Amino acid sequence: MSNISRQGHVFANGELAGLLTEYQETTGAQKYTFEYDGDYIIQGGTPIGYHYPLTNEPYPYDVLHPFFSNLVSEGWVRVFQASKARLDKRDDFGLLLANGGDLIGAISVQPGNKGTQQ
Repeated sequence: MSNISRQGHVFANGELAGLLTEYQETTGAQKYTFEYDGDYIIQGGTPIGYHYPLTNEPYPYDVLHPFFSNLVSEGWVRVFQASKARLDKRDDFGLLLANGGDLIGAISVQPGNKGTQQ
């Protein structure tokens, strides 16, 4: 069983495209998934990126995929945002959730709900 640590709703051009989830494994390891929202697929949404063709299957990863980690600020802005949000500057997922609503481009990420999944 995996515990959901944090989640983010991923928007493409203002439309809910899917859910990005961080899991804490019983071993202590962190895992990540991105899964498209079913309505987004049915309504003919466009893929959020080249590595994410539209599918009903989740995309699992052992680390936060570079598509998402590259949305996080770098340099002094990253240090400032981490300090302001009281996060470790190496916490890409936390920084994405804290600042993902103000991204340049078509993609934005907003914090979601916590829960447990088997």
